[in-house]
Amino acid sequence: MAVKNAKYSLRSTFIGLSSFQLLAMFRRGMFYTYLSIYMRDFLLLSVTETTLYATLPMIMSVVFQNFVWGPLSDKFQRRRTLIVLGEVLAGIGTITVWFVHSIFSSLLLAGYVIIIGLMCIEAFWSMSNISWSALISDIYPSKDRSKIMGQLTSVGGFGRIIGISLGGILYNYGYGFRDGPLFFVAALVMFASSIPMIFAPEGGIKSEEEKIEVENNNNTTHNYNFKVIFIVFIISLTFINFGRNSIATIYSQYLTLETGFAVDSILLSYIANTRSLAVLTIGFLAGTLSKKFGHSRTLILGVSLAIFALLITGLTDNLILIFIGSFFIGMGEVVIYAASYVIASNLIPSKVRAKLFGVYNTTFFLSWGLACTIISGPLIDFLLNNGFEEVISYQAAFIVAALITGIGLIIFLVLEIWLKPNNLKEKI
Repeated sequence: MAVKNAKYSLRSTFIGLSSFQLLAMFRRGMFYTYLSIYMRDFLLLSVTETTLYATLPMIMSVVFQNFVWGPLSDKFQRRRTLIVLGEVLAGIGTITVWFVHSIFSSLLLAGYVIIIGLMCIEAFWSMSNISWSALISDIYPSKDRSKIMGQLTSVGGFGRIIGISLGGILYNYGYGFRDGPLFFVAALVMFASSIPMIFAPEGGIKSEEEKIEVENNNNTTHNYNFKVIFIVFIISLTFINFGRNSIATIYSQYLTLETGFAVDSILLSYIANTRSLAVLTIGFLAGTLSKKFGHSRTLILGVSLAIFALLITGLTDNLILIFIGSFFIGMGEVVIYAASYVIASNLIPSKVRAKLFGVYNTTFFLSWGLACTIISGPLIDFLLNNGFEEVISYQAAFIVAALITGIGLIIFLVLEIWLKPNNLKEKI
């Protein structure tokens, strides 16, 4: 009876987590797919300036995850509470940002209001991000985490498809950012996404059995010097994520170039949803891949797919290959996320789970913005200012992105071959 109740509890918990993930990715797909175009084409910011809406808020997110919410989450072991609070505050902040930015007649100032507003939102939203990462490891044992993360990512992919499709329709028919529709829908979804989390477990380490497990994990970590391995792993992930995500904010701009593919917002939604379709379908296989080939080999496969996708996208003038590249971007994304999460969760001691997941999350969150600001944005602006064609300038950013991702892959291969002792095979 107890086993049956436990299974029901895990099933109901997964339904709650799935609902949250579906709504979260719906919001992100709808809002961020078109924000870059709005800031570039309507508010007339430069390519580098458009990357700031991701860079500066992500810096705020990383700072608060590592130095505020991570330590607080570990101290009080209140994961669910922080998730719900973060979503509600982010929803309120999103509506506020729209209102303030709509007041300014200067398009440049309106653009920077959005950037600064998103920084404030991320300061509080990050409490949800860090607690989510820790909660999954609190609830599920190591052997199930890859499968669970893959399934949750697939559910998120479905939500992203709906969000991108709705966003494309709204943006194409004039119901975009300036008058508020996309801001309002995003805020409402944030409020809605907090509801299923109310019924999820609080998470954290509470029982004596968990405390004993924590102590054992800490001793193991000390004996085998996981800290060195974790640091090298984080360095490799930094290159991998900074490379593949350095085209995140310029991807939509590239596809809508009048001198290039010149896609409209509807066709752009189809291309973006090809990526989401890959996330949706491959996510359910991520756990199987990790179980059959190991977490390391699965991660290597994911990074290889990402490099291949970047090269296809940057070297073609064929729209069909753009769709294929988008699908491989999605494949690489979900495999990298699922495999790297399990590796990190196996290396991180339980009592500092939230704090060190903040470090792990840094490689993802900063890459969505900072990589664009320091790599692709300046590179494209430099080439444009020196007389290169628009298409060539953007394509160069994809090639450089592939090279940086390749450096991260090489570092991870070094870790896999030379730095990892045989008795840590199951950890990495």
